Amino acid sequence: MSNANRRVKVITVTGGKGGVGKSSVSLNLAVALCQQGKKVLLFDADLGLANIDVMLGLKVKQNLGHVLKGECELQDILQTGPQGLRIVPASSGLKEMAELSIEQHAGLIRAFSSLREDFDFLIVDTAAGISDMVLSFCRAAQDVLMVVCNEPTSVADAYAQMKVLSNDYGVKKFKIIGNQLHSLEEGKIMYQKLVMVAERFLDVTLELVACVPADMNMRKAIRQRSCVVEAFPNSPASHVFKVLATSIMRWPVPEVAGGHLEFFVENLVSHNSKAG
Repeated sequence: MSNANRRVKVITVTGGKGGVGKSSVSLNLAVALCQQGKKVLLFDADLGLANIDVMLGLKVKQNLGHVLKGECELQDILQTGPQGLRIVPASSGLKEMAELSIEQHAGLIRAFSSLREDFDFLIVDTAAGISDMVLSFCRAAQDVLMVVCNEPTSVADAYAQMKVLSNDYGVKKFKIIGNQLHSLEEGKIMYQKLVMVAERFLDVTLELVACVPADMNMRKAIRQRSCVVEAFPNSPASHVFKVLATSIMRWPVPEVAGGHLEFFVENLVSHNSKAG
């Protein structure tokens, strides 16, 4: 596919609270897409508590903080992960990275237009909660994947996040991933709880796209500084991620940048078109 015709699919993976396995979902989904021949960029957008590079044992010398300070370009900090996955590492433990100004936020987005590589998918792994940065990343994507566990606080926080995104940012469609589940039935029950409260109080559409089982191989993979779809390809969790990746490849890709403020797509499409 020529650069001029390439369109980047932007998917944001988020969650109302921490500890739901959001980064693990992002990483395994991204690698599963790579395994199917897609070019994928994983953006670790938990800017204050980045952990994708730690999960994979990558040695990162420069990160997003250096880009924002003008010390290097985004292209210079890209890391290569499993199956050729390209990763934008954020900085970890730096409070200022979690509190970017509007100008710095705009600079971060502009940095993506400098990339010299083509991608089919951009997976954005956000922080948890409803910070301005998280909400902006969710608004920017064509698809918002909400990771939810079957526990009251996770369901309640997911609802709160959807409420803000829907009422204040115009995001009306959410794809739900049930994570750390003991059965498919548990996932469906959890999803129905979310649907009942969302349909009653919000003008949104929900879709259950995956139920990831509580799989001990996930922990084993993390200890090995790997991801489950590569380390344990025949495990129950790997099967779910691979099926989800296949499904995602059938989701519509934008002909032109539009919809929400898809600044990632605008920059990437613009860059790729100029390069073609």
